[in-house]
Amino acid sequence: MSKMHEDRTADSASSDSGDDAVVGNVNKTIAYPHGYSGPPKRGHLLFDACFESGNLGRVDYITEHEYDLFVRPDTCNPRFRVWFNFTVENVRPDQRVIFNVVNFSKTKSLYREGMSPVVKSSSRPKWTRIPSKNVFYYRCPDHRKNYVMSFAFCFDRADDEVYQFAYSFPYTYSRLQNYLEKIEHKNMPHVKRELLSLTVQQRKLDMVTITSPENMTSSDKKKIVFVTSRVHPGESPASHVVQGFLDFIISNHPLARVLRDYIIFKVVPMLNPDGVYLGNYRCSLMGFDLNRHWQDPSPWAHPTLHATKQYLMNLHSDPSVVIDFYIDIHAHSTLSNCFMYGNIYDEEERFQRQAVFPRLMCSNADDFSFANTAFNRDVVKAGTGRRFLGGILDESSHCYTLEVSFYSYYNGLSPSPIPYTEESYYRVGRNLAKTFADYYKISSHPAPKPSVGFIRERDRPNSNKNKGQGTSADAANVTTKTRPR
Repeated sequence: MSKMHEDRTADSASSDSGDDAVVGNVNKTIAYPHGYSGPPKRGHLLFDACFESGNLGRVDYITEHEYDLFVRPDTCNPRFRVWFNFTVENVRPDQRVIFNVVNFSKTKSLYREGMSPVVKSSSRPKWTRIPSKNVFYYRCPDHRKNYVMSFAFCFDRADDEVYQFAYSFPYTYSRLQNYLEKIEHKNMPHVKRELLSLTVQQRKLDMVTITSPENMTSSDKKKIVFVTSRVHPGESPASHVVQGFLDFIISNHPLARVLRDYIIFKVVPMLNPDGVYLGNYRCSLMGFDLNRHWQDPSPWAHPTLHATKQYLMNLHSDPSVVIDFYIDIHAHSTLSNCFMYGNIYDEEERFQRQAVFPRLMCSNADDFSFANTAFNRDVVKAGTGRRFLGGILDESSHCYTLEVSFYSYYNGLSPSPIPYTEESYYRVGRNLAKTFADYYKISSHPAPKPSVGFIRERDRPNSNKNKGQGTSADAANVTTKTRPR
């Protein structure tokens, strides 16, 4: 590996992040050997990222076995270069290569812990992780000592095989639309799809409401659980978590049916459709980190955020409803497991109550880490959904960011990290849904609906029967942390 880097030309070495040369995605670009002018041959790799959620800005040919890859920065914001998603074709059978992603904007990364990119191909359409032993993350002297992620790969099939590589398991805007359309076509009485707004590029901002039809006409005070996701477009695991959550809540599982009797779930699965479609990592079409603009979103610059905030504020002002929970789902690039960020409040009881739901989640999910769960009120995070809504909603409301690792989790049974898969991300969503049943003390056995609202955590018996389970009293032992989202 190091010998190949030593042989590079000065021109290659001087183009470390190369933002000025990375302005769009490669489009069916062949990486020719230096000085070659003939027709393309088998083994002259053809790269493409001009597709939905694609991202690869430039390819530099180093040798026939090695290529430098440059992530395209987020549109209108060159600060963020993390997400990649591209295809390779015109390969030779058993052709071995090393790909070096050379211009990441973040130095701290789970690549240090063994994370690896994912890959699929035309004949094997299921995403799998490249073996960790083939992935290297290091400071590279040829790129101003920036961190480089290199991975070795063997193209074991040729003919018309197309290989696709990505930072993590992609989840596109079109995939979400297909998923929601399938739900709509089932005509389930407890599911309603609504259009909150259109994006700058006229894509849909969808909201799904899930509850028993009787709740919409009942005069009882309605309890709302509001869930959002994908405000940061490159955090694709969040969409898999949301799909797992929706799959469970709309299902015929006995617990799901009882949950729908008690709660109105409202889910905005993709807050940043344009950013997702474009293959950005953190920003919208216009280069905004939407998760810093909750305080005063613009209807023209941040239309999806503006519409979501307005809807939440209308709910908040409606005396017939109470927003019990707001949960924003993200993926984390440096920590393992799933965990939560919560708010700190001056009222001691309210602060203590924030720890109850994460502790219950810990008892339901072997991949949930209460140790990574943190509570903060840093000024720089005031524009996030969790912080803004935590300061606006009622004292009884709970606002969290749910984080899930891009890479892996530890379950306490194995000393080695267990890499997340699409299915285990779905499981996080199912476990989130089941935790609401614990919080509200809902049983899957039919029971009369309480007439005086839900049981709050302070009314629970003080029991530590299950791992990680806690009550308000347990929360008094929570240590305040300042590692915010």
